Amino acid sequence: MKTQTETQNALAQVQEKRVKCLVYTRVMGYHRPLESFNIGKKGEHKQRTHFCESR
Repeated sequence: MKTQTETQNALAQVQEKRVKCLVYTRVMGYHRPLESFNIGKKGEHKQRTHFCESR
């Protein structure tokens, strides 16, 4: 397992290649980016339980 310093060094080396990733979630039948949520909605999203539906 890498130490925190090793991880920081690895990220610093590829900093120019990194891009911002938008995360979308389904809310009331449509998809919205988490970036547009207010503080309360962001907190609710962190508390959600994710599951995998069995076949």
